[in-house]
Amino acid sequence: MKTCIACGMPMTKLSDYPLEDESKAYCVYCARPDGSMQSYPEKLENTVEFLVRTQGIDREAAREPAARTLAKLPAWQEQTP
Repeated sequence: MKTCIACGMPMTKLSDYPLEDESKAYCVYCARPDGSMQSYPEKLENTVEFLVRTQGIDREAAREPAARTLAKLPAWQEQTP
């Protein structure tokens, strides 16, 4: 089982991979429609949206925990929040 380098999601089935390509190190939620990986700004924005939707917090409050979470993941080690 692989873990997504961009969000940490376990990838346990073929549908978890972009375009069902198991050679990808990132999941379907971190991919663009063409199968390429989202950029850091795209992923940060999507993570903020996810926190707003699932935690019920406002966008500004969600930005810091989203950036902190992403900073711990391999894909974003060189990024600065």
